[in-house]
Order: sequence, then structure tokens, then C-alpha cells
Amino acid sequence: MPKQIYNYSYNTDLYTNMYEQYYFKNTPVKRLKPVSRKIKKKKSSNNILLYLFIGILMFYILPFSFKSFVAGVLPPSKKVILNVNYNQLMYPTRVYLNQDLFLGKFVIKEQKYKKPLMIDIKESKERIGLKKGLIALSKQYPKIRPAIYVWEYDDKSFVNINADVAYPAASIIKLPILIEMFRDIDSGKFSLNDTMVLEDYYRASGSGKLQYSQGGVAHTMDYLARIMIQNSDNSSTNMIMSKIGGMPEMNRAMKSWGLKTTRINEWLPDLKGTNITTAREMAKMLYNIDSTSILTNDSKRQIADYLSHVKNNRLLQAGLPPQAILLHKTGDIGFMLGDAGLVKTANGKKYLVVILVIRPYNNLQGKDFIVKASDMIYKNMSY
Repeated sequence: MPKQIYNYSYNTDLYTNMYEQYYFKNTPVKRLKPVSRKIKKKKSSNNILLYLFIGILMFYILPFSFKSFVAGVLPPSKKVILNVNYNQLMYPTRVYLNQDLFLGKFVIKEQKYKKPLMIDIKESKERIGLKKGLIALSKQYPKIRPAIYVWEYDDKSFVNINADVAYPAASIIKLPILIEMFRDIDSGKFSLNDTMVLEDYYRASGSGKLQYSQGGVAHTMDYLARIMIQNSDNSSTNMIMSKIGGMPEMNRAMKSWGLKTTRINEWLPDLKGTNITTAREMAKMLYNIDSTSILTNDSKRQIADYLSHVKNNRLLQAGLPPQAILLHKTGDIGFMLGDAGLVKTANGKKYLVVILVIRPYNNLQGKDFIVKASDMIYKNMSY
């Protein structure tokens, strides 16, 4: 029987087995690690809704629940609340370097004046003896810090002790308000017989009785100005300042006068002392009322009548003899006490005197110093 020849082409399985046995027997095999593929899972919409729900729960539901239910059961905790004025931190100079008001904020507005309206006081020589005496007197009152300006009409001699340093103006700030009121009267904007109605938003605490008066009642400008100066009434001051244009208009006016420091930053009462002035600038205003054409003669006489009947006679007036004549305006906010006036001596000499005193709140050293300083100045000027 002939030998059967196997046809490999017809039996691929056998062929494959034989080939694999031969190949794998003589060839080293490198086994490869299986490749793992990272399959990115798509975020389902369910996860987004879950995150949204957690956010609402944390930021809205839980705080509301704590305030409404839990906080009412727990004892109240003492918290220190700090009110920070970020606008003042960013622009600290705007508290005093401003002359306009825009959207409730003080701003600096460019203004140019060809010539200041008020004339500067011309000084000759300083009274060194009087200055040394006032400095020695102030050392007897170590709790106070005075600012003094004195100027004599005849020889133009003067005394300057901190006279260009900014001090709280207190009620002495009513003097420039009075000046601007009469400048408006002189220009025909209104008259002393015009009236204003007392509204609740004009009422101000502190000095003056108008705050207790019946609302809706009309008062003449003459009456409002009189009680503003003589009684230092704060409510009438706010009414007059509103009539002449408010704080921005007052500050623009004082800039046009040539005043560099005096500013009104708060309606009365300004118990924090943000309204500021200097002793020299207050004397400058008194000088221009008396000796220049900034006002008509009728207005000057009316202002002199107001200033000669100030009821507070415990400061400059208390240091003067009965025969002396004093036109002045006082100010007192507890930690600052002051008096600014024009004095005519018994022998006919005239001088300006402004004394501002920083002191511990309501400390009597401030009053005693002003009285004794007034007496010393008068005696020095009279001889």
C-alpha cells in the first residue's frame, strides 16, 4: 500500500500546530503587559444638579436656618463691629481738601479766582513781651493747647502763637456764615425781612432754643441771624446755611475770600470738630467786616449789633473792664473752647484777638486761661 501523502493546504489546523510547536520551541517569547485604557466618563447632568443643590444648601438654606432657629436659642455673643470708611482710607485728604459736594461725596473742583475778595492783615513787628507773657501763662495750664492771634490797629503790631494751625471752629464758624448771608442780602438775593419755615430736618441739638419751637412756623432772616450769633442757635444756623447754598457754596465763598484753611464739613452741631479754622483767618474775617468794602455800611452796622449782644460773656468779655467794647463770637464743643473778637479800649485803641483752646472735655482750665489771657492782652494794648 503506497504511503499516503498529507496535504497541508487542506488541513490548516495541523499545519498551524506544527508551525507553532517549531517556532515557540526555538524562539524566545516576550510577553507584553496588557495596555489599560483610561476611559473618560462624561459628567452626567445628575452630578451638576447635585452640586447646585449642595451650593444652595450651604449658602442660603443653612445660614437662614441658623439665623432663624439656632441663633435664637443660643446666648447672644458680644461682637466688636468696626465701621471702616474705605473712601476715607483711599483718599484721606478729601476730609479737608475739598470745596464741592457731588453725589454725597466731597470732591475737589478746579476753581480760579483772579483776586481774593478779602484783604490780608498787614503786620509790622511782633509784640515779643506780650507773646512771652502769654506763653508763660499757658504753662500754668498744662492740660490745654492754645492758639492765639492778636493785632493792633495803630502800629499793626501782632502776636502769633499757633495762629496758622487748624483748630476745630465750633460755633465760631457761624461768623463766616453771617458774612455770606449779608453778602447775599447786599447783592439782592433776599432781605432781612424774608422768611424761612422751620422744618424738622433743620432742627439741631446743642445750643439754642429753636430746636424746641413749633414746626411749620415762618421766621424772618433777621431773627434767625440774631439768635444764631447772640444765642449760638444751631437750628437757625442750619436754616441760614441752607438759604445761602449749603456747605459747598459756603466753602466756595470762603475760598474766593482767600481763606486757605477754614472749611465747613458738617452741619451743626459739629460735635466732632470737623469744621476747622485758624486764629489768623478768624481775625482776617473780623478785620474785613470792620475795615474793608466787602459789605455795605448797613450790613456792617447790623452785624455789629449782633456781635455786640452775644450772651456768652464768660470768655474774652470776662477779662475786660466794663468800659471796653467787644464785638465777638464764641464757640464751645467740650474739647475745644474759643472766642474771636474786636476790642475797643477805654482810651480809643482797637485790636483784634482770637483765642482757641484745645482742652480735656469741659475742663475749666480752658476758660480760666482765656479770661486771664484777655486781661493780659487788654492791659498790654491799653498802654
